[in-house]
Amino acid sequence: MSVLRSIWKHSIKTGLIGGVVAVLVALVGMVETFNQRDIIDGVISMGQILLLLVAVFMGYLAAKRTRPPGVTLSLLNSTLCGLVVSLLMMALVLLGNVINLRSMFINASPVLYMILTFHQGLATGSFLMLLSGALSGLFAGLLFLAPGLLRKIMIVALSSVITCGVLQDLIRPTLSAWRTLSVLSDWLFGVNGMSIHGAVTLCLVIGAIMSFWAFRGDSLKTGYANLPSTGQRTLKYTWYFILVAILLLLPQILGLFLSEVLTIVGLYVLLGLGLNIVVGYAGLLDLGYVAFFAIGAYVTAILTSPELGFFSLSFWAALPFAIFFGICSGVLLGVPVLKMRGDYLAIATLGFGEIIRILVLSDFLRPWLGGAQGIGKIPKASIAGFEFAGPEQIYYLILAGCLLVVFISLRLRGSRLGRAWMAVREDEDVAQAMGINLVATKLLAFATGAGFSALSGAIFASKLSSVYPHSFNVMISINIICLIIVGGMGSIPGVIVGAAALVGLPELLREFAEYRLLVYGAALVAMMLLRPEGLWPEAVHKREFHEEAVTEAENEEAVPA
Repeated sequence: MSVLRSIWKHSIKTGLIGGVVAVLVALVGMVETFNQRDIIDGVISMGQILLLLVAVFMGYLAAKRTRPPGVTLSLLNSTLCGLVVSLLMMALVLLGNVINLRSMFINASPVLYMILTFHQGLATGSFLMLLSGALSGLFAGLLFLAPGLLRKIMIVALSSVITCGVLQDLIRPTLSAWRTLSVLSDWLFGVNGMSIHGAVTLCLVIGAIMSFWAFRGDSLKTGYANLPSTGQRTLKYTWYFILVAILLLLPQILGLFLSEVLTIVGLYVLLGLGLNIVVGYAGLLDLGYVAFFAIGAYVTAILTSPELGFFSLSFWAALPFAIFFGICSGVLLGVPVLKMRGDYLAIATLGFGEIIRILVLSDFLRPWLGGAQGIGKIPKASIAGFEFAGPEQIYYLILAGCLLVVFISLRLRGSRLGRAWMAVREDEDVAQAMGINLVATKLLAFATGAGFSALSGAIFASKLSSVYPHSFNVMISINIICLIIVGGMGSIPGVIVGAAALVGLPELLREFAEYRLLVYGAALVAMMLLRPEGLWPEAVHKREFHEEAVTEAENEEAVPA
């Protein structure tokens, strides 16, 4: 009886949820639209991969949640879960052949039914659907039961093939632009998607690299640790030189479109590093952070734009003023909210952001701030005749700003002030009892974060040559907080990874038109389920999170007893 209850709870219910998701994905038109591109040329399309991923993901969850754990029961649950997903897909096809669903769902077309039945007709196609669902669930169960290293290699290798297939319109031209890499492009890609030998080669290469690191990584780390200090320093500087060289060459390698994506991601990295000081280091939830971004942009616009006729400074002459006013506004925000915590602090800072937005839009300040029409004709930044005009040039300005802010953040994290911020984040009362000045510590956190945000706003104004009030809504603040959470609270690499995931991914998915935000949302949910502590978490947060997870798991196991 307990086995039947486990099967119902962990396979059929999970399969029903996955089946509903798969049916929804099909009826909104994603399967038919994505089927126009192959992941592997002539073998499997994006639409089919999408449905298989649903079955594999739900089968993996069914195997993971199997209680009591066991090889046979886990495989049974995962296989049955995949079969249930395919049963609902088969029910959609059968219902569509009996009832005209297009009156309610415009995407329930004969083309969709042909895709779902593998172009083999109703009888044979239904059998193939059930078989593919069961095999997908079985593969998910085997993946769950596989050793950790093998599971990691398989997931990364298959994800790399899918990613290359999805982004082939970006990767192929980038490789083809270089004569030495055009051969690699011809090897990896076919007419529409990756070639079979290219996909297999990519999987083998990634598997070999990960296996080598797994078996030899510790010895390499030990060898590095045993090197004399001069050798370690030389090797470290060599890696830094290679990294800097790659960063400097990226615009020439990636081209115009990807350079534009990099500039957008870089601006959010600047904003995220500033908010990481406030939220990640000091634990102060600030939802009005976009106000400092707007202040930096508008101060730069007022001081440099000839449209208003007040000043005609260069970008570099206006930049210190923008950062100064940003710092002052950070202190101005911090003073009235010093004693607020949690939700109250978030609401107060949100109000500050709305105040700035309304002031910018007001008719009273229109002669100075441009009102709803904004401010235009902002000059580009330039150094010795080199103008940061296009994405491939302004990338270097944003890169310099990011490197400067990363250096300051690293120095602050290990300083006395950084330790004081982290103490305030953990417990304000205990921090105050230890002699930490809460007023000065909080104000310095707000001021530092505001200065970084104002720097980003100044670069943003120079990049667009204009500023408008609608560019500074509250969603900017929410997006920055999201990228910090997804990347890892308090982690500098996490901010960079989070910005790439939450800002760069939607930009790369623009080719999917109206479905890109849906795909983006699904990817975000998957990231939060698979890595709830963040994609690149800080060591302290990761340790604390897993301690809480272990405690909760022990409590759950103790309840039935």
